[in-house]
Amino acid sequence: MTAKELAERLDLSVLSMPEPDVEVDGAYAGDLLSWVMGRATEGNAWVTIMTNINTVAVASLAGISLVILCDSSEIEDEVLKTASQKSVNIARTSLPMYETCVKLAEYV
Repeated sequence: MTAKELAERLDLSVLSMPEPDVEVDGAYAGDLLSWVMGRATEGNAWVTIMTNINTVAVASLAGISLVILCDSSEIEDEVLKTASQKSVNIARTSLPMYETCVKLAEYV
């Protein structure tokens, strides 16, 4: 399933989608950036509440297909601009992380 399709099925608000056709083939949930770097795999959707510039860097380095921000996490416009420049897809939901993961498990 593509990042765009997954965002639509989960009813996510798209914040940055420069690579809508990238495939999502798994998921990882977590907020400790070093753990995500070491454990998430290329093609994963990453479920988090982290919204700083380092989130974009980790997503880019790890080959994350879609960052899903939970709990209506606010993100600065400058971070979204960088995400777009680095081809990092980001979407947001009002759901908490657990509920997001439960819904995500239906698709990946």
